[in-house]
Amino acid sequence: MDIKEKIEELRAELHRHNYNYYVLNAPEISDKEFDDKMRELQDLELAHPEYKDENSPTMRVGSDISKNFTQVAHKYPMLSLANTYSESEVTDFYERVRKALNEDFEICCEMKYDGTSISLTYEDGKLVRAVTRGDGEKGDDVTDNVKTIRSIPLVLHGDNYPSSFEIRGEILMPWEVFEELNREKEAREEPLFANPRNAASGTLKLQNSSIVASRKLDAYLYYLLGDNLPCDGHYENLQEAAKWGFKISDLTRKCQTLEEVFEFINHWDVERKNLPVATDGIVLKVNSLRQQKNLGFTAKSPRWAIAYKFQAERALTRLNMVTYQVGRTGAVTPVANLDAVQLSGTIVKRASLHNADIIEGLDLHIGDMVYVEKGGEIIPKITGVDKDARSFMLGEKVRFITNCPECGSKLIRYEGEAAHYCPNETACPPQIKGRIEHFISRKAMNIDGLGPETVDMFYRLGLIHNTADLYELKADDIKGLDRMGEKSAENIITGIEQSKTVPFERVIFALGIRFVGETVAKKIAKSFGDIDELQQADLEKLISIDEIGEKIARSILLYFSNESNRELVGRLKEAGLQLYRTEEDMSGYTDKLAGQSIVISGVFTHHSRDEYKDLIEKNGGKNVGSISAKTSFILAGDNMGPAKLEKAKKLGVTILSEDEFLKLIS
Repeated sequence: MDIKEKIEELRAELHRHNYNYYVLNAPEISDKEFDDKMRELQDLELAHPEYKDENSPTMRVGSDISKNFTQVAHKYPMLSLANTYSESEVTDFYERVRKALNEDFEICCEMKYDGTSISLTYEDGKLVRAVTRGDGEKGDDVTDNVKTIRSIPLVLHGDNYPSSFEIRGEILMPWEVFEELNREKEAREEPLFANPRNAASGTLKLQNSSIVASRKLDAYLYYLLGDNLPCDGHYENLQEAAKWGFKISDLTRKCQTLEEVFEFINHWDVERKNLPVATDGIVLKVNSLRQQKNLGFTAKSPRWAIAYKFQAERALTRLNMVTYQVGRTGAVTPVANLDAVQLSGTIVKRASLHNADIIEGLDLHIGDMVYVEKGGEIIPKITGVDKDARSFMLGEKVRFITNCPECGSKLIRYEGEAAHYCPNETACPPQIKGRIEHFISRKAMNIDGLGPETVDMFYRLGLIHNTADLYELKADDIKGLDRMGEKSAENIITGIEQSKTVPFERVIFALGIRFVGETVAKKIAKSFGDIDELQQADLEKLISIDEIGEKIARSILLYFSNESNRELVGRLKEAGLQLYRTEEDMSGYTDKLAGQSIVISGVFTHHSRDEYKDLIEKNGGKNVGSISAKTSFILAGDNMGPAKLEKAKKLGVTILSEDEFLKLIS
């Protein structure tokens, strides 16, 4: 046997043993025998670099060479799931699916593992790229770090997998590894990780992959994407993926009825506490990929899947004091400072009290023993007071403050809102810094090198007072500042300059107009040619835009009625930001459906519902959810609901098939 054959034989053998140990949990050889074979392969590869392979088992040890991560666009956006917290909400989801599909369907129930999302791409049976979720549209390339995770195959088994596909899952740090890591950090007097999710996420973003290898991360894969998948069933595809070498949870169950779904939920609400990794709920997915496509997506999440979050754990601890935080919109949030308590795998010392009404309703006093929960097991909140535990040592009653804790301005409360606000938009430091931090964030202008600490330093030194000031900074202004070398200064200035290419919709979002999130910003960008048109729009024009109601419209009008905001926008225009739609943004748009209100109903063949909604908007039409006398026509697929069909006939509304609609806009 020649050297090349020996190397390939050792690689294949080690891949197999690795799979047996980390995925099947059924090792065939001892640890020492495995290590001996690994050392033999390492020595051969070192002596014969001409046979290097990026997917060799030796790549799992990681490298101590630091490298920056590059961002990669996702082929398929990584959307988040809508959350539910009650059985009635699960029932509502099930009924929505039943009515929309109007045919039999199955629900795949999976554990919702509490880790960090990852997207893995395989070509010709080999791992070629691993990308974090990021902002859902693009993430960081962490391939070298992921190769150190032994439960993720570098080379697949068999030969019946697609030539190119993507598989998604969750990277986790098992409880046992997490606790050992924190014991080591405690011994070195280093800050502890708050929970396994944070530990896994932080580890995955380390620059040194050899340290990542030492952290013993694990992974469960749960979603297959591609053009030539083996089955229409999501569950069946996962079973095939398991044969290729992926670690697929064997707890996943396919359910035919709502009763079976609840059996699964109720069983794992108790048994999850015995699992080796953190979980925080159950994911429910329509099993058929064809049905998934027809159900489509909302702006933020798929309509064919939902996450049921387990009820929060509760702990009792002491309230020591209440402090107040001011956000970028001026909203003042009371925060309870507590004796540290363990809750859902994290140490909790602070909890939100939300607003004055919550404080009054709880009848809080300093020194009270309070019940703390984690809403959705993420954000701690106080839900009650153990009044029986009160003693004569009880402190004063907690009353909401009347003045801003930062600038001293008298707080105001708008009619119909629970929050109190500081009205001093132009001179209250947290509001100013908060708006700048929002502006530079990844989903907005995405300015590299800038973060909250840097913004705070620039503001304190008088270098910036608003977002437009960023575009007047020079490298000479900031180099030499605290922890700011010449290279860091140049990177920040480069990042600011590159932000001028950010598209119109994200610039609108970056402005921080109250109630204008990412989705609304996209709608606005599609409806106006530039920022001047938006500034001149009246209430009627704004409300006519899909998904913009009176509340959002009045907020936009209020923003542009402020002279300082108009001045700011003017300076951003002068700086060269894309406060207009480009030709690329406009490509594919027509007015063929201008002024028409269209209802979509049924199951489609050529495109998904979401794709049809986009086509309607791109051709000037408006998507509406219900049939009325004002409906222009119904785009109907198979299995259109009988109630909608009857209403359409009664009102005389035209019904178009897929082919008729596509011909209309062709």
